[in-house]
Order: sequence, then structure tokens, then C-alpha cells
Amino acid sequence: MAGLLRHKVVAISGSSSGIGRATALACARQGASLVLHHLGDGQAEADIATLEDELRVINTDIKTATHASDLTHADAASALVYTATSRLGSLDVIVNNAGICKFSSFQDVTRALLERHMEVNFTAAYLLTQAGAKQMIQQSRGGSIVNIASITATLGSAHLTHYSPTKAAILGMTGSFSVALGSKNIRINSICPGTIETTMNKADLDTGTKRAEMASRVPLCRLGRPEDIAKAVVFFASDLSEYVTGQSLLVDGGASINYQ
Repeated sequence: MAGLLRHKVVAISGSSSGIGRATALACARQGASLVLHHLGDGQAEADIATLEDELRVINTDIKTATHASDLTHADAASALVYTATSRLGSLDVIVNNAGICKFSSFQDVTRALLERHMEVNFTAAYLLTQAGAKQMIQQSRGGSIVNIASITATLGSAHLTHYSPTKAAILGMTGSFSVALGSKNIRINSICPGTIETTMNKADLDTGTKRAEMASRVPLCRLGRPEDIAKAVVFFASDLSEYVTGQSLLVDGGASINYQ
């Protein structure tokens, strides 16, 4: 086991599956203690239990704390921070990963759907960043906040007109928070995944020949895996990126640069 994150407490929102789960495993391999946030339904509880078993295989001495909540609820962000500090002693890294993405034509997007995407994908991340940064300032040793945005924050997608603006908001938040927190040695950066094969987009990728079409656009000749994003998270969470803040890293296998 390497030690890029040894002695760091990393809180990951939405850690029960997909990118969040892969991030937890990658951080464990680097020696981190983990706060595993999940929504709290039956499937998430079962997934977290399985994840904890896998984490112990990686590191038998790993320290973890689980936290179930809907982060859009009042005081949910502060409660997650409290779980980190009361159970694991501090909070050094936040990974704002929790999100929803319901594919829909713009004609079918309701106000409720639009508002729910903004609440989960942006507002919850903002409030957790705010609460976590207050704790990091109190600790007086800096920290790192990593936001999971999306390639659609800057590139269009016909069936994500309600989703892509939430991720564009994440990029705006990243820039302004980096300025606000820089003097406290708290860094904030974003990762913009391309098409990553997760449960969230499985149904869309299984539509007709879409999976093959999306893969054909990628110069590296495959769709992304959650582990590809997790490795980038480790970079931003660790001291390898100690002079990097306010940045957005596109992890898409080169798809966005492939004009023809």
C-alpha cells in the first residue's frame, strides 16, 4: 500500500457505487481514513457493507465512518462534517461526488426535475464545501476539495439540458472558492469526466448502438471506467497537487479533442 493520503481523512459523498466507490478504494490504497457517505436506502446500505469488506482487504487497519443522509436537507452538510471529526478526528479532503442524471428531452423536463438536479448536483456540493472549509480553517492545516463535474459543463448534450447547467455551476463555484480559500491553504479543483460506464448511464448507453458510437469518438478507444476518475481524485487530494487550485481537469480519453 502506498501512502499519498496517509494521515488524511477523506469524505466522499455518494460513495456506495460508481465513481464514489472507486474513489474510496483508490484512497484506501493510498492510506486514507474514509467517511463513506450514502443516501441511506436499502440498496445503498448493502453496497456500503460490501465496500467496507473490500476496503478491509486493501488495508486491514483502515479507519472508516459511514454517514447516511440526503445532502439537500438542512444541516446535512454540517452533520457529515461532524461525523468526520467526531469519529475520525479531522477532515482533510472532501470529494463532492454525489449526483443525479436523468436523461430527458428538453420538452419533457419539468420544473421539479430541473430543481432537483440543481439541489443534488450543485446546492448540496456548495453547502458541503462551505461546511467542510469552515472545519479546515479551524484545523489550521489546509485541505483539498475535489468536485466531480462533467464534460457536459462545457460541451452540449441534447438530452442533458437540465443536467449540464448544474455541472457548469460546479466549475464556477470551483473558481470562486479557490480564490476565497487560497490564503487558508485550502485548494479546490474539479474533475470533468467524459463518458464513464456507471449504473447512472447504463440504460442510455444500452440504447441501440450508442455505446459503440460513444467509444468510437475516444482516441484511447474505450469508454472511461470509474477507476480512471478515482486516480485523478487521488492526485488532487494528495500533496502531489499542492500548488494547483481553481482548475478543471478533463478526463475523457481525448474525446473532446477529437473533431474528426
